Amino acid sequence: MDTLTEYDRRFLERALALAERARGHTHPNPLVGAVLVKDGKIVGEGYHERAGLPHAEAVALAAAGEAARGATAYVGLEPCDHTGRTPPCSLALIRAGVSRVVIAARDPNPVAAGGALRLKGAGVPVVEAGWEARVREQNLAFFTAVEKKRPFVRFKAGATLDGRVAEAGGRSRWITGPAARRVAHAFRQEAAAIMVGVGTVLADDPLLTTREPDFRPFPEMKEPPPLKDPLPVVFDTEARTPPGAKVVARGALVLVGEGAPEDRMESLRAAGAEVLELPRDEAGKVSVPAALRALFERGLTSLLLEGGPRIAGAFFRAGAVDRVSLFLAPKFLGEGRGLVEGFAPGLEEAPRFEVLRTEWLGEDLWLELEPKEVA
Repeated sequence: MDTLTEYDRRFLERALALAERARGHTHPNPLVGAVLVKDGKIVGEGYHERAGLPHAEAVALAAAGEAARGATAYVGLEPCDHTGRTPPCSLALIRAGVSRVVIAARDPNPVAAGGALRLKGAGVPVVEAGWEARVREQNLAFFTAVEKKRPFVRFKAGATLDGRVAEAGGRSRWITGPAARRVAHAFRQEAAAIMVGVGTVLADDPLLTTREPDFRPFPEMKEPPPLKDPLPVVFDTEARTPPGAKVVARGALVLVGEGAPEDRMESLRAAGAEVLELPRDEAGKVSVPAALRALFERGLTSLLLEGGPRIAGAFFRAGAVDRVSLFLAPKFLGEGRGLVEGFAPGLEEAPRFEVLRTEWLGEDLWLELEPKEVA
């Protein structure tokens, strides 16, 4: 890691802030911003808007034109060094004649990494800020998918103080207030897919769309990006999802167990759903690892797990939860559905979590947690 000047930090911060403008739209690519500075002034800047469109460096170079020659480039992630749907950004920077490149973090993807090495080989000085922790937090889904070869999984739930997510009869609207629900919709916006169990579909018939996302987690965003809906996924071992369900009309992916009733699967396909048969686990349910592999093979790098309690228990049993976003309402419900069901490891074996964030959203308490590493 090289020492950064305050001047460097200012423009690198600008690059990371620019990247946020595309949150929820770059999947499966990371959020990346770029700034070109010459003689103390920004001569070009940009961000990666969507997969398949030019990368941040290319947008900034196009904005700068000839002014890019001799400029310093500030980039949130190491410039790519491979040809995919767009040419290598490393070569674009070299050809534009930039005099120096400052990167916040190295690219963890071995397919795209190597831009820093190519730039150095061409005689362009490269400064590495060592901001890997910050860039990783900004791009949790991207980093997790590269490292684990499966989607990043966020478990989101609203619960009462006694851990109830619904009344005994199943009614859950509304446990938390509007501010908490808006933040929850921000998590929908940035997820590639959203998953519920068939029990939730039968009880609530949800749309699983994004409405009024509140990007409170990312205060540098002055305006949220346009709305985007995640792909609805239903965890449904026996294909009990009604063909008339709202998510089926949205083209849901329904994950069923091998040997599920053929007539039910055909009815779902005829109604517009994609039905995928997957191996079952020892309990006879759809295997969570198999489900995650199937999503990853479809290029889905992030999954928002919304419910219900039994599917949450299955993911906790599989050790497949990377982040928990829990919204606690100041209520006691007494009898009702628990936050997680079908998961009873005991106190000694219970997974532990580190609290990363606490914030009041009206009367509700928002907790962000991640699994704690076992020493």
